[in-house]
Formats: sequence, structure tokens, C-alpha cells
Amino acid sequence: MLQLDKRILTHFDFLIPILVLPIIGISYFLVNEASTMLANKQIVYFTIGFLAFLFFFLFPIRKLEWLLPFFYWFNIALLLSVEFFGVTRLGAKRWLEIPFVHFTLQPSEIMKPALVLMLAYLIKQNPPDEEGYGIKMFAKLSFYILLPFILIAKEPDLGTALVLLMVGYGVLFVVGVNKKIWITIAVCCAIAGPFLYNNLHDYQKQRIHDFISEKPSYHVRQSLIAIGSGGLTGKDRTEATQTHFKFLPIATSDFIFAYHTERFGFLGALGLVLLYAFLILHLLSLTYKLKKDYFAKSVITSVAFLIFIYMGVNISMTIGFAPVVGLPLPFFSYGGSSFITFMIFFGIVENLLAFRFDPTYRFVKFNL
Repeated sequence: MLQLDKRILTHFDFLIPILVLPIIGISYFLVNEASTMLANKQIVYFTIGFLAFLFFFLFPIRKLEWLLPFFYWFNIALLLSVEFFGVTRLGAKRWLEIPFVHFTLQPSEIMKPALVLMLAYLIKQNPPDEEGYGIKMFAKLSFYILLPFILIAKEPDLGTALVLLMVGYGVLFVVGVNKKIWITIAVCCAIAGPFLYNNLHDYQKQRIHDFISEKPSYHVRQSLIAIGSGGLTGKDRTEATQTHFKFLPIATSDFIFAYHTERFGFLGALGLVLLYAFLILHLLSLTYKLKKDYFAKSVITSVAFLIFIYMGVNISMTIGFAPVVGLPLPFFSYGGSSFITFMIFFGIVENLLAFRFDPTYRFVKFNL
């Protein structure tokens, strides 16, 4: 008789989908309200995302850890190939065209899980001592973080590059690094700041200038109007003029938080932020239960940092507290790349939790 291994259900974290599914549902409601065509495309992305979740949930990650360095270096090769064979759009060379099918691939998106898993692999192989990592191991881990950062920043895609940088060093901060190293880095960054600014592209400098100027950019002004007009409880669809009269740019992706607030008001915005906050805090709380399981601890910490950075930057830019960059709101902004990437991450997280007591990865068992 074929039966589902009950341990999978016992150790599966049901709170994660309980927190994520409402975010996805509200997102689809807003996208469908704005454009039926986009909503139909979003259903396709949802389907691919859930299939990706199932694949990585059932994939025997721990048994095949030895493949992770190959996965990391394969993605480094893809990033290098962008320089020679990449497709340029809007002045940035970030995509590779897949032969014969005319689809494009963005290696920087695949690099996110590749870096997270590689760091987890390295940390598991060389766990920190009581005082944290010393300079030798810190330099080795920094190499694996800085290499994709440099290649992605060169495309140029400074937003994604900085996300990888913050996630990588955020994980090292949680896992443990000697505090003298962090003090040295802080001093060096303060000294190098002006030189790094001078090497930015003109459009990157313009974003910073728009951020610190007294008068916000057009996009931010329209976003603030939409947020302010939502009031406490929001507006009816026919009265949400900022969105439906197209004053609010990119309303279903980069500025969807402003659209959400115009429709559901301050209370709706607060509810959405609380869902993200509970999700992040829940993920971080899981790391305390994992104790010495550095692989799972590193991956889950990385996912929590990713959600926090994406959410924090996206919402901050809609209210004028951060430069306008192309970081979507996780599970909420319209689009496929970000949604599928985060579904892959949650598939990996659930895999590491559900199968952590089952090294043989038996999804089913047979009773004769």
C-alpha cells in the first residue's frame, strides 16, 4: 500500500503559506482590476511558480549538496557570458537569449539562489567558532559574495548587485564574524564612499540626486498623492483616480504599494506590512530551532533578509524615503521573475524543514 510519509506533514511549516497566500491573493485582485490581460499573464506566472515550489520542495537538496559549487560556478559562467553574448535593453546588458525559442534569461535572478545555497554549503563545511569567523575564512566567503556583485554591477544592475551584497554579509553577521572585522569594514566604507559615488553611472547618480533633492521626482509625487488620497479605509475602484487615470506610473509593479494604499487606505497598507513583518519574524525564529544546522540556518536567514530588503526598499521608494530602483514587492508586484525566484526559495526552505529528520528523502513509503 502506498502512503504519504507522515513526517513530511509533521515538519512542513504551514504558517509560511498562511502568511504568503493572502499577499498573492490581494496582488491578483489589484492586477486584475487594473488589467485583465496582465492578470491572465500573472496566472501563468503563478502556475510556473507553484510548480517550481513543488520541484524544489521534493528535490533531495541535502543528498546532492556536493553539486552546489557546480551550480554556483555555472551561474558565474552565465554572468560572464552576458558580457559577450548579452541582449541589451534600455541601455543595460542583463539578458541572454536562449537559441531557437527566442526566450531571454536573466542570470542575475538565478544567481540569487545560487549564492544563497553556496554560502550555506561553505558555512556548513566550515562552521564558525565561538568568536566568529577570522580574517582568513571571512576573506574566502567574501570572495564568493563579491564576485557576482562585481559582475552584476557591471551590467549595470546595481540594485540586484547590492541586494546580493547585503544578503551575503547579513548572513555572515548572523552566523558570526569577529567584531574587529566589521569595525574595519565600516571605516573603509566611510573612506571609500566618495570614490564609489564618482564611479556610478549617470542614471544612478540621478536617482540619488532625485532622492536627496527637496522636490521629489514625478513618479514619487504621484505615488505620494495616491497614498495620501487613500485616507484611512481607501477608495472605491471608480474613485481611485491616480491609478485608473494612469497618473500613477507602473502601478501594478514598482508602485503597486501606492495603488494598494489608494484602494484600501492606511489600514490596508498596515495589514500588508504586518503580513510581511510576521513572515520575516517567523523565518528568523526558525533559525533558533535549527541550532547547529548551519546549512538550513543560512538559507532561511538569507530568505528573511531578501524579503526584508525588497519590501523595505520598495515601500520606502514609494513614499520618498529611498531612491527609485527596480526592486519589486515580493509576491505582490506584477511579473514572473521575482515571483518564481521567491517560490523557489520557499520550496527550498520547506524542503530543509520537512526533510531535516529524513536523510533518505522518502516522500512515500510502501506497506505490503
